[in-house]
Amino acid sequence: MKIQHIIGADLSKKSIDLVCHLQNTHIQIENSFPGFKSLLQWLEQQEINLSETMIVMEHTGLYSFCFEKFLHQYQIAFCKVNALAIKRSIGLVRGKTDKLDAARIAAYGYEKRDKLVVDVPTSDALKRLQILYSTRERLVKQRASLTCAVKEYKNIGIPEKDIIMQTQLQLIKKFDTQIERLMNEIESIINEQETMKQNFHLLQSIRGVGKIVAITTIIKTHNFTRFVNARKFACFCGTAPFEHSSGTSIRKKSRVSHLADKQMKSLLDLSAKSAIQYDKELREYYLKRTEGGKSKMSTINVVRNKILYRMFAVIKRQTPFTENYLQAA
Repeated sequence: MKIQHIIGADLSKKSIDLVCHLQNTHIQIENSFPGFKSLLQWLEQQEINLSETMIVMEHTGLYSFCFEKFLHQYQIAFCKVNALAIKRSIGLVRGKTDKLDAARIAAYGYEKRDKLVVDVPTSDALKRLQILYSTRERLVKQRASLTCAVKEYKNIGIPEKDIIMQTQLQLIKKFDTQIERLMNEIESIINEQETMKQNFHLLQSIRGVGKIVAITTIIKTHNFTRFVNARKFACFCGTAPFEHSSGTSIRKKSRVSHLADKQMKSLLDLSAKSAIQYDKELREYYLKRTEGGKSKMSTINVVRNKILYRMFAVIKRQTPFTENYLQAA
């Protein structure tokens, strides 16, 4: 694809500011379908060929959902980049407006135009799975908050029959019911998609990988189409170690980056700790390494990566993991 025009887009809940880098032109549209149609008219007035255009935007969650759908529909290329990458690339700046932010995103996109990766449309099933899963996660956090409050009230002597306790206990029961309903719908969608269903069951053949870890991995990897290998996904999760040295004076241990998907990293941590308990090979490895003087945290991180590599191995082979097949690790 030959890119001639880079357009930076700064999205908010109600509006989108767009700046064309080469022509230095700006437009603000509504974050709605009528607004998207006015974008097409603006591009036509600017004599910008849609097939030679790339729109660059930050990750903004649901704010960009309808805009992305529109761009895919009209086959306008776009990519989403990390906001921190843009911030660090532009150096010292003064002032901030939506128009300025769009211009800075456009400048970043133009500078990195040879490295930009066009966003590939995902299936409707995967999109719905993402929304269902994020809804479930939100309810789980709210339930955990209520559960914590109930424990604290018990500690100070408030009885269960008290209205303070009763209201929260009833809410917890409702959350349990709704979380179960969401989980059933998630599994229903997975079971309707043959490849997703197969991958879901293959992942659970690995010790330490349960339903939640399997579902999250499928979503984060777009059913194993987003990352080319386990190392790339490990970088995304923040479990891949990187060398930290400079000249002859700085020779520190390899360490992981704090720039990571914290949700996935946390789940992998729980997965690794579970695997150490129930997987004989990983348990022996953990004990041998820690008894040899290595730290527990670095050893757990190695186990996290072993689990990641096992995930990609079983998906690539399309066969379940077997504990005596050590090459899978």
